[in-house]
Amino acid sequence: MQVQDIQTLLAENFEGCEVQVNGEGNHFDILVVGDIFEGLSRVRKQQLVYKVLNPLIADGSVHAVNIRTFTGEEWQAQSA
Repeated sequence: MQVQDIQTLLAENFEGCEVQVNGEGNHFDILVVGDIFEGLSRVRKQQLVYKVLNPLIADGSVHAVNIRTFTGEEWQAQSA
């Protein structure tokens, strides 16, 4: 699985969000920033991303992921 494939898949499922994917092989670091996460717990935010990735995890294309999710406001505070 290529980084660009995962990036495209996530961008299509999280329209209007900033999506960054890094990694190699079947291990990936994923960042998704968007207001879609407003009012959600950290666990619920990650569950939304896992829902998109589950078929790739199930078939072994993706083995390990590190997911970071933020609202736009949280991301700005994190980056400051």
